Amino acid sequence: MGSIDLNLLSLGFVFVLIGIPLALDLIFKFGLTKNILQSVLRMSVQLLLIGIFLRYLFLWNNPWINVSWFLIMVITSVFSVVKNTPLRLKTIFFPLFLAFVLPTFFLVIYLNFLVLHLKHIFDARYFIILAGMLLGNCLRSNIIALSSVYNQIKSYPKKYLYLLSLGASTYEAILPYLTESVGLAVKPFLATMATMGIVALPGMMTGVILGGASPEIAVKYQIMIMFAILSNGLLAVVLGILFTLKSCFDDFGCLKNQVFKS
Repeated sequence: MGSIDLNLLSLGFVFVLIGIPLALDLIFKFGLTKNILQSVLRMSVQLLLIGIFLRYLFLWNNPWINVSWFLIMVITSVFSVVKNTPLRLKTIFFPLFLAFVLPTFFLVIYLNFLVLHLKHIFDARYFIILAGMLLGNCLRSNIIALSSVYNQIKSYPKKYLYLLSLGASTYEAILPYLTESVGLAVKPFLATMATMGIVALPGMMTGVILGGASPEIAVKYQIMIMFAILSNGLLAVVLGILFTLKSCFDDFGCLKNQVFKS
């Protein structure tokens, strides 16, 4: 038995739910109405378009097209991260691109080849969907980690400069900041992982069950994706910070002021 389709009337009832946050905003005056409506509109249009695109992507199932779409996904992710950090796009775009594309690509290939045993490891139904889940879940971690590291060094430089004065390299001086920032970025996900299955049923597991699979299969898929998200998130965060060191610090290990947005 497959998933139950939602007709236009059913979708209409779904959109009625938006009235709840809008009503709360009207009562308590949070000032969120414009943001809510913009987000709902953008999400609806984007999902509609991507639904049409994925239909043809699965139909064509061309490895070159799939990899090209994967790179577009990575570029979009990098733009989203930079937008929400204090750093300039031209300074950290390429380092962040590498930090996203390398772990995500190889982890998806690892899952497709060794875990799922796919005959075609670039099969769009798995390659694109798994890559999207990994990229989507590491966005928040990278925003938190990058913002934390560079804001701390900029706002409280004495500790960092003291370490440099003792002969530490840029990597050695930044290590305490990196350790703290990675902890801040990953702890929310670890808390979610620790309560998964008791507090809430996770998204992928719910989707697989609604798609007609047994709960046992859904659990296996959820374990697979959670381990992959954790590994990919940590790798992307650490690589993102390390790869940006060369472009954000000068030859003497001092943070460049021009890397920050005005």
